[in-house]
Amino acid sequence: MKLVIGLDGQSSGEKALEFAKSLAASMETCELVVVYVIEWSPFSFQTAEENAQRHKRREEEISIAMERVVNPAVASLTDAGLSARAIVRHGDVADTIDDIAHSEGAGQIIVARSSAGGFSKRIFGSSTANLVMNARVPVTVVS
Repeated sequence: MKLVIGLDGQSSGEKALEFAKSLAASMETCELVVVYVIEWSPFSFQTAEENAQRHKRREEEISIAMERVVNPAVASLTDAGLSARAIVRHGDVADTIDDIAHSEGAGQIIVARSSAGGFSKRIFGSSTANLVMNARVPVTVVS
């Protein structure tokens, strides 16, 4: 089985990681795909120079996300004897995680609920709620 773990760079993501780690350890074979999505809208009208700067910023953001969030998470999983790899992308969080899970043939997505304000955000977080409502594979929300 393949599990996709959506991380948010916050301590709540650690809960999703720990849940996925224990679930994978109970399976005979399991590959873990750690996903971090940098919220990014493609809808912006810019000059060629601004587009070049934007591309450079995107590359820097991916590098920082790998270094600070994703690589430590993958190391934690592989140190526990599990098979894990990482994907960092720009885009809408819910759509991108769903697309990755679908293209990877994952059996489940694991995310943590957000602690941001608002009633629905207190329950899940807007990206998590959108993922739960629209994902093509089952989603487990860890609190």
